[in-house]
Amino acid sequence: MNTGTVALVNNSKTQIAENFASALNSSSNFKIKTVANDAAGRDLIKKNQAGAIIEIPNGFGDQIPSASKQITVVIDPANVQLGATAEGFVGQYLTQINFAAAHIAPTFSTNIEKTTDKPLNYFDFVLMGIIGIALMNSSIIGVATAMVNYREDQILKRITTTPLATWKFIVAEILSRLVINVVQIGLIISIGKYFFGAHIYGSVVLLVIISLVGAVLFQSIGFTIASLAKTTEAADSMSTAVTVPMMFLTGVFFPIDSLPKWLYAVVQFLPLAPLLHIIRTIGSGVGSVFDDPKNLILVFAWIVICISVSIWKFRLAEE
Repeated sequence: MNTGTVALVNNSKTQIAENFASALNSSSNFKIKTVANDAAGRDLIKKNQAGAIIEIPNGFGDQIPSASKQITVVIDPANVQLGATAEGFVGQYLTQINFAAAHIAPTFSTNIEKTTDKPLNYFDFVLMGIIGIALMNSSIIGVATAMVNYREDQILKRITTTPLATWKFIVAEILSRLVINVVQIGLIISIGKYFFGAHIYGSVVLLVIISLVGAVLFQSIGFTIASLAKTTEAADSMSTAVTVPMMFLTGVFFPIDSLPKWLYAVVQFLPLAPLLHIIRTIGSGVGSVFDDPKNLILVFAWIVICISVSIWKFRLAEE
C-alpha cells in the first residue's frame, strides 16, 4: 500500500547504502524522491510534496570503526501514517543488516497469511466509506431540511386538503430520493473503478441494494430529525450534529478497531458503522453479509426505531 512520498538523501557511496536505497525504491510502501540534502527534503515537506525524509549519512556502511552507523528518519507530524511506515521499514532493514554483520541467523520469523489472495488497497477501503458518507449526508440533511421547510411553507398542510394521501406523498418522497441515490452510488463506483483503479470483487448489484437499504436508514433518521425540529435552522444543526461524528468515527477513513476500547464500544453501534462493514464485505468479496448477522440486525433495528419515532412525532403542520 503506497502511503505517500519519502524524500531520500543518500550521502554515502558504499554498497550497503546503495542496496538500502535500491530496497527503498523497490518498496510498494511509498514513492521515493531523491534529493541532494536535508534542506531540500524539508522544502518538499513544506510544499506537501513529501511526508518524511530518510537521510543516509556520509560513510554509512564503511568497514571502519569511525563510520556513521545511524540512518536518520525525519517525520512530519501531519503525516503520521507515512512516518510510521518509513520508520518501520528502516528499522526492519537495519535489523537484517545487523544480523548479517554478526553472522547470526534469526531464530524466530513471521509467516504472513492473507484472508484473501485478491489484491486490495487502502483506496478500496475508502471508496466504500465514500459511498456511506455520501448516502448519509444527502439523505439525512436532505430529508430533514426539506420536510421542515415544507412544513414552514405550509406545503405539507395543503396536502391534507388534496385527494393525495399523506402516506403516498411520503412514499413518493422516499422513492424519488432512492432514484437519486442509485445514480449517486453508480457514479461513485464508476469513478472509483475506472478513474482510480478501485477493486470491487463482490456483486455490484448486491452492493447497490444494500447501499439503498442504507439510504432508507438515513432517510428515516432524516424524518426523525424533521419530526423533532421546529425550524429549518434547527434541522440543519441537528443534522450536522448527527452526521459529523459518524463521518469521522465510524470507519470511513480508518478501521474502527483502532479506536480506544471505550470509544469503540459506542461507535460500533452507530448507524453508519455496521452499514460500512456490510458494504465492505460485499465490495471485497471476502465473505457473505450473513457471516456476521449482527451488522444487518443493527441496520434494520435503527430503521425500525427511527420510523417508529417518526410515526409517533411527525406532523404535517404545526398544531
